[in-house]
Amino acid sequence: MASTMKGPGIFLAQFAGDAPPFNSLPAIAKWAAGLGYEGVQIPTWDGRLFDLAKAASSAAYCDEVKGILADAGVAVTELSTHLQGQLVAVHPAYDAQFDGFAPASVHGNPKARQAWAVEQMRLAAKASKNLGLGASVSFTGALAFPYLYPWPQRPAGLIEEAFAELGRRWKPILDAYEDAGVDVCYEIHPGEDVFDGATFEMFLDAVGGHRRCNINYDPSHFLLQQLDYLDFIDIYHERIKAFHVKDAEFNPTGRQGVYSGYKGWMERAGRFRSLGDGQVDFSGIFSKLAQYGYSSWAVLEWECCLKHPEDGAAEGAPFIRNHIIRVTEKAFDDFAGGSTDRAALRRMMGID
Repeated sequence: MASTMKGPGIFLAQFAGDAPPFNSLPAIAKWAAGLGYEGVQIPTWDGRLFDLAKAASSAAYCDEVKGILADAGVAVTELSTHLQGQLVAVHPAYDAQFDGFAPASVHGNPKARQAWAVEQMRLAAKASKNLGLGASVSFTGALAFPYLYPWPQRPAGLIEEAFAELGRRWKPILDAYEDAGVDVCYEIHPGEDVFDGATFEMFLDAVGGHRRCNINYDPSHFLLQQLDYLDFIDIYHERIKAFHVKDAEFNPTGRQGVYSGYKGWMERAGRFRSLGDGQVDFSGIFSKLAQYGYSSWAVLEWECCLKHPEDGAAEGAPFIRNHIIRVTEKAFDDFAGGSTDRAALRRMMGID
């Protein structure tokens, strides 16, 4: 059956703030709807917009959230647990930086921080179910990423043990999402142990091919590592259950390339850009996703080192809407066809 993706949606994380209209769910939802968005992806860690614990325990609260959004003219696309998912697995080198993603009560205590993150993920499964959602978006976290480049030489078995541990930590969480009927769509992202197709396959093996282990497709991260992001869809389309529409550009020079020499975002060879300002082939992406029947949301994730976020948001809705392909329900050459039967087909080929 023909299916058309939903959208445009917008991820609210980069826009939420202390000033109106970005400081409450009703106000930011009306702002998004006013720009032409039909859905909002909610960051579950931002208490100004959403109470995750309450959503997990109260269907009435979730009905209230859906009502607020409906009054504004939008729906919830997915819940995001990127920050909590990141904390399910943290290499000690990043402890100080990632403590900021968690409550002060668990700072300096990696085990307590991990336990908090796991509980947050479980709450998001219940909240997603209460909201009637079939998917959520997150990160895997990382234990091996500091060893990405094989120098000094990695001890034999280090990567294998990292992914085995990642699987041990995530398998019970994925089981909770199975109970809730919700997919976890991991954003394939540098800084996570799952940063490309090969590492996603390793992770999928580590969780026993779990059917709730899926992908939040974001081509910007693939362009910056020079991965074929169209071929990625051909290979993994069955696992792509969410879509971040984000642009990027890669302009290597004689001084820097993929690693970009510790430069800031403005000076990097690879930079995130507002939709349409970068190099991502979105016509190709939307065509590929339509070809494979992707029918979930197309959600703007805005990040740009140059353009003002409100301008990026305003331009994003029409950009996405103009790229969504209304999938046809009939073949373009149906007019030239005719009814046949098996006997007629055999006669055409000279088969007795």
